[in-house]
Amino acid sequence: MVNAGAFQGLPGGVAVSGLSVYDWPAADGFRGGTPHLHLVCSEGYVVTGGRGAVHTLTASGPEVTPLAPGTVAWFTPGTIHRLVNDGGLRITVLMQNSGLPEAGDAVLTLPPRHLADPETYAAATAIPADAPEAEQERIARARRDLALEGYRALRAGGPEALAAFHRAAAALVRPRIAEWRARWERGAAAAAAATGDQLDRLEQGDAPHLADAVVRAEKPSARGRFGMCGRLDVYGPGTTGTAGFPDRA
Repeated sequence: MVNAGAFQGLPGGVAVSGLSVYDWPAADGFRGGTPHLHLVCSEGYVVTGGRGAVHTLTASGPEVTPLAPGTVAWFTPGTIHRLVNDGGLRITVLMQNSGLPEAGDAVLTLPPRHLADPETYAAATAIPADAPEAEQERIARARRDLALEGYRALRAGGPEALAAFHRAAAALVRPRIAEWRARWERGAAAAAAATGDQLDRLEQGDAPHLADAVVRAEKPSARGRFGMCGRLDVYGPGTTGTAGFPDRA
């Protein structure tokens, strides 16, 4: 049973972060971040500065969505996405199910040999939080380039290659599902249940929650973290990905 009063985060259990997209050049001539997908979280971009694009790959094929100030773009779980920076691209990222991305709901498009098990995957993706900044950047760039190697193979391999990657990603995160479910129950599910409880009470002519209204403001809990797509200003309880899984965005 979900506790309707348990959730204290942002509306609807959404996570927010500020993202300055990497301008690192890649072998294919683009500048940007690391291609990856989320397994249960939709993601949205509100572009606040600069220009670029998000390159996506789904079962429907590849697509390019231009990004400019004022653009709002979003996509559902299973969308392989890669941010490309054409100059000063800055984004406010909205992520469904706050807490799940940090708990591993993102799998980079590494070549198959790196997806065999969580330990192998972690060895290729983890960025030690206590490492010097220059070393963190080196690792972030190396894992980006490795993911681009796998991404190019997926684009060339067609539906069979994409389906194989989906199976590998699902197998990789399967040991974490119980933990994810607990986070979801404390977060987005609790937020939805609270709305249901409020509707029930309003229908009965009762509105005690209105007397409990609060206003909150917060500053980033971390600034400039090396994420998958760029440098992140993280709000709320975002942490470095557990068990070697990368952080959000």
